Amino acid sequence: MRSTKHHRRLQRKRRIRASLAGTAARPRLTIYRSLTQITAQIIDDGAKKTLVMASTREAKAKPNVEGAKKAGTLLARKAKDAGIATIVFDRNAYKYHGRVKALADAAREGGLQF
Repeated sequence: MRSTKHHRRLQRKRRIRASLAGTAARPRLTIYRSLTQITAQIIDDGAKKTLVMASTREAKAKPNVEGAKKAGTLLARKAKDAGIATIVFDRNAYKYHGRVKALADAAREGGLQF
């Protein structure tokens, strides 16, 4: 059976996710990128709870690089309010480039440590 683009993406996601785990002390930041928005969540995998969530829709921005920066800044602000300083970054099978990189850099500038 030929592997499709979707199957290869799922394989990358599983491979990356196998080496990452968020804890209460150091939760996991995961990103979902769609055509209409970019969503980022900070998750405590031990309790299986989403601690903080931000998106371009919530930041009232378009899903481009500038919108990703706004969402990253909003996420960092919410994380600081929740008392989260250090996180594990899960790029979720996306390349660390473009919108994903912009969101991560904005979160770092907002005070989150990866």
